[in-house]
Amino acid sequence: MGEKQRIVVIGGVAAGPKAAARARRCNPDAEIVILERGKMTSYAGCGLPFFISGMIHDFSELYKTSYGMPRDENYFGKEKNIKLYTRTEAVSIDRNAKVVKAVNLETGEELNFPYDKLVLATGAVPFIPPIEGIDLEGVYQLNHPDDALKIQKALDTGEIEHAVIVGAGLIGMETADALFNRMVEVTIVEFQNQVLPGMLDPDIAAKLQRHMYEEGATIYTGDKVVRIEGKDGKVTRVVTEKHGLIECQMVITAVGVRPNVKLAKEAGLEIGETGAISVNEYMQTSDPDIYACGDCVESVHMITGKKVYAPMATYANRHGRVVGDNVTGGKSTVKGILGTGVAEIFEMNIGRTGLGEVQAKNLGYDVITAIVSDLDRTHYHPAHKLIQIKLIVDANTKRILGAQAIGQGDVVKRIDVVASAISLGAKLEDMFNIDLGYAPPFSTPIDPIIGAASVISNKEKGLAVTITAQELKEKLERGDDIVLLDVRTAEQFKTKHIKDERVIQIALSDLRDQVDKIPKGKEIVTICPMGKRAYEASRILQGAGFEDVKFLEGGLNMWAYDLEIKKK
Repeated sequence: MGEKQRIVVIGGVAAGPKAAARARRCNPDAEIVILERGKMTSYAGCGLPFFISGMIHDFSELYKTSYGMPRDENYFGKEKNIKLYTRTEAVSIDRNAKVVKAVNLETGEELNFPYDKLVLATGAVPFIPPIEGIDLEGVYQLNHPDDALKIQKALDTGEIEHAVIVGAGLIGMETADALFNRMVEVTIVEFQNQVLPGMLDPDIAAKLQRHMYEEGATIYTGDKVVRIEGKDGKVTRVVTEKHGLIECQMVITAVGVRPNVKLAKEAGLEIGETGAISVNEYMQTSDPDIYACGDCVESVHMITGKKVYAPMATYANRHGRVVGDNVTGGKSTVKGILGTGVAEIFEMNIGRTGLGEVQAKNLGYDVITAIVSDLDRTHYHPAHKLIQIKLIVDANTKRILGAQAIGQGDVVKRIDVVASAISLGAKLEDMFNIDLGYAPPFSTPIDPIIGAASVISNKEKGLAVTITAQELKEKLERGDDIVLLDVRTAEQFKTKHIKDERVIQIALSDLRDQVDKIPKGKEIVTICPMGKRAYEASRILQGAGFEDVKFLEGGLNMWAYDLEIKKK
């Protein structure tokens, strides 16, 4: 009987414990060790904003199993037969001797861990922007449970009335949501010109930003914090480049993370073009006996084939399973990622998968897109909610490239459908043949994602000629000689409408009888809340001989601007 296999895992948050647990199931006799520099292991980092918001009352829930067992040394030892060393930092890797040198951060004791296979799951570290005053009391990050506990303690004092969030990425936006739920006034400062710049196209982002503004959040895009000021060592205000002084008692920086590759780099392992550890499809590094997974590695985008850095919990867990297979003799692979992500922000659900429109165009794709507003369930079901879906398709190959969605209804299932379709190489025509489930509590007979595919098909056939909300806004502000035909009823029109002298209201039901009221020889844009009646109206006008007719894509529900048009 040979010696037992020795597997050492560096990192005990998500990918590392997953790899170790999978390795244990694949090899019941292996000696498996996890080294974690922190006190807490296998915690749910994605749950930290929900703890801050008060939605999760018991902090321990973030590091317990679904059946209430804390994921500590006892859990890993008794249930997994894995030796967990907390507060133990790996300081170097001797690849020739195949030994990890570590130090106990509590006692200073030096330890050696020999390995046959080594797993690096060193994660990522938050980027700390070089802002004057960043060290003042009251400035936080949100990357670790300790950060959440500190923020929660500060909030519990009742002294935090206004907080500034630096960065409008996912962490920043979810943190803003959490603070808002604690009745804290929130200002978000984002260097780029939109919220969620790495996730959403500008049109979908504008819809989210408008919603947050209407809910009471202040958002400064295209701006940056130049310094943080304080009194007696505590934060009192933030100074931005464009908007000046913002009085506050708390600042949270959320400007992204960087892969933690120090140990790998010092060991001579290859670092990829993204700055993360380079791995092959088996998650092997440049040393075949060393694997890496989670937020410290780079991935391959499934559509473009390019290397990308995407630190997400879904990938960490997927990586961990593959690594657990392969360190015990398996040949599992990670084929690539689509950057699929979803979130709930200010009670608005958002999601994306694949390439966005801007991203695809920057990569050289010729794209055709569609935005539809629809209900996530049948209109007569009392739980129905509004959603907007954007579908992105390669205009030449008709391959589906991506989708984005926003709304208070169920957008996640639609994003997951598109992610599945892209993963299987689906083209536009394939969307119509996906056999999706239907019942009034769950969906509509023709699902909104099929509706988006239908709009693209109609565009290709010349039946649907559209204009986006941004394009229409620019035309109106320029003073273009156009007609804006609102085809809602008079009662609906009175409640809320674009205020401009170029607007004409004729209900769709009256349009055929009153078509002579519309001047010919002008560009006509038809509008309604969802876009469906506007589409019908555009076809009526085209049939009546009007040549330059478009309808507002996604309807007024995609209008993220003031209703009063101010001409430039």
